[in-house]
Amino acid sequence: MTMKPLLQPVAALSFALCTLTSAVNLEAPLYAAYAHEGGFGVAVTTLAFAAYVIGVIPVLVLFGGLSDAIGRRRVILAGLACSLLATLLMWWHPQLGYLAAARWLLGIGTALGASAAPAYMAELAQDSAAGRPATWVAASTALGFGLGAALTSLFLLHDFSLRPGSLGVQAVMSCLALLAVFKLPETAQPRPDLWRARWPSFPPGAPACGLAILLSWATVGWVIALLPFALQTHGLQRLSGFVVFAVCSCGVLFQPWARRMAPEAAIQRGLLVLPVAYAVLAYGVAQGALWAVVLGAVAASSVCYGFVYLGGLSRVVALAGEHTARASAGFFLLAYVGFSVPVVLTGLLMDLLGRSQALLAFGLLLIFGVACVYPLLRSVSASTQPGYPPAGLAKRQTG
Repeated sequence: MTMKPLLQPVAALSFALCTLTSAVNLEAPLYAAYAHEGGFGVAVTTLAFAAYVIGVIPVLVLFGGLSDAIGRRRVILAGLACSLLATLLMWWHPQLGYLAAARWLLGIGTALGASAAPAYMAELAQDSAAGRPATWVAASTALGFGLGAALTSLFLLHDFSLRPGSLGVQAVMSCLALLAVFKLPETAQPRPDLWRARWPSFPPGAPACGLAILLSWATVGWVIALLPFALQTHGLQRLSGFVVFAVCSCGVLFQPWARRMAPEAAIQRGLLVLPVAYAVLAYGVAQGALWAVVLGAVAASSVCYGFVYLGGLSRVVALAGEHTARASAGFFLLAYVGFSVPVVLTGLLMDLLGRSQALLAFGLLLIFGVACVYPLLRSVSASTQPGYPPAGLAKRQTG
């Protein structure tokens, strides 16, 4: 006997994906407080932040086909369970060491959800048009990445605590999401023989797109991991969650614009905006001007989750031919390298040289990187498949 879903299937899965990703940056406004409480510097905090990538990359590479092997619903449930466990861990032990463990669990959970969600959404919607299910997945995940941090900032404005009420709200949402997904029908017949590793590949022209997303997501990582420390000087660290929301979630507003461009044009436009966005962010941090920080975060989001994200992934899919899964894995491998390694190095510079010098160093490296990558994009073939993004992109949207 089939159980009746709590919500319409598409709405239930969208709620689950939003809940899953809202846990990822839930504690971002508290990073500086965790470090202060434990007597750690910025560099150690960024290492804890980067533990997320240690969870994401192995799952994306080795378990990308897991939902084909054991079913979509089980993979989504496993991702939600990891997310709930990470939230409870930070409620029990709000310390920097446990933050690293929680971030690792969140990386695993997010990667599991990302690997199964696009196909599950399309199958639940019974929609042959790739665009709409992909849009629902992209919108719900992007909203979630920023929503958790903003929710924590709301609670911190009322009462600063290492155990804000947002942790309890997130735990309840995770339980509801688990129940909602548990009542959804399974849409894929389990095929254990389909479970295999999908090693990354880089077809000709794809490395330039990967380097573009590396630079973009390095800026996102900088905002999430280091901005609370930078704003602490001006007493604005409680508001950092709203900036995380701006840099993670506002990019969705620019995706329709990016879709109307040729992939190379979208990437190039994004790379031109990126240094300007960072300059506005850095000015806001230096002057304690929250308006400039938010404006710079929105501009950066237009690049990181709009122009470069959609343009780069679309071009990689077009270049990959029949090896789209491996090429997409290579694209996201470089994206997550950017999300972690430059952030850790910048955190080390903040400890060694100070905030101003670290901000300047990151900005100079960003400009140098854009200056190197921009000409490489011209060497990529100008031919583009009709219909942007191509249908194959629906199965690669991971957020």
